[in-house]
Amino acid sequence: MANDDELDQPHRWYSTNLVGVPAPVLASLTFNARPRRLAIAGTCEAHAGLFALLARSQSLNEAREMFVHYLAIAFGLRKPEPHELGDLGVAEQRRWRSSWRKLLQGWGMDANGAAGAVLKGWVESRFGLVPSFHKAPLARFPSPAWVAYLEEKTASRYHNNNIHQQLDLLYEFCQWALQRFPPAGSATPPSHLRLWRGSTRCEEQVIAGSLLKRHCTVRLNNLASFSLSRDDAACFGDWVFELQVPACKVLVFPGLLPGQVLQGEQEVLALGGDYEVTARYA
Repeated sequence: MANDDELDQPHRWYSTNLVGVPAPVLASLTFNARPRRLAIAGTCEAHAGLFALLARSQSLNEAREMFVHYLAIAFGLRKPEPHELGDLGVAEQRRWRSSWRKLLQGWGMDANGAAGAVLKGWVESRFGLVPSFHKAPLARFPSPAWVAYLEEKTASRYHNNNIHQQLDLLYEFCQWALQRFPPAGSATPPSHLRLWRGSTRCEEQVIAGSLLKRHCTVRLNNLASFSLSRDDAACFGDWVFELQVPACKVLVFPGLLPGQVLQGEQEVLALGGDYEVTARYA
């Protein structure tokens, strides 16, 4: 049973996950310094046909079209035609609305909205990383902030179409793409991505070192947005953190998916935890 101190420190909580690396290790500076490949158990095996098809692609553009087409078929993401509605129940008529794309677009609009809660809940389920913020700090449990988060992350609005399985495939596709088609400027698959993050809540995030000394350790939410450039990151906070994010922690990077997915064109979504950063006042 957790003691009173542990109830106030979600970063010390842990649960089983599906990637074979204990959550405290996954969130640590040690893992960031020496990351290892991660895989969500059973995902690639259950969708072997998709990854066999992807292996034949000649470009990322071709691969992402295959990926989107496969998910549309596997999860019924096409909007039913008017003449098809009569043969579908109410839930089936709305099923197509619960998609990975809608979820990412929701995150882009508001990371602390219902879509953000579902994404943070998916990270919690698959990687064992407990969120630290959703509309308000998620400190002591139970609390009104925790209740609100739990209600949003399990609401049927996004959970009537195997949304976690869709996100599992999105993560595995991202990891496959980083290996097969390394980002521009990389001759080989990168172990880390150099990213920036703007922040206005710096004092709450620093757990070691000092902002004034520029080098410090911060604790980020279990899922966080980053930018590919310092200038883009500066639009989102008074301080800008420069950090090295393990490629195995990345869920979405620019160019991975077709169409408008996230609000920021240069936005990267990646797992949080503890990071060593270089801080600069924007």
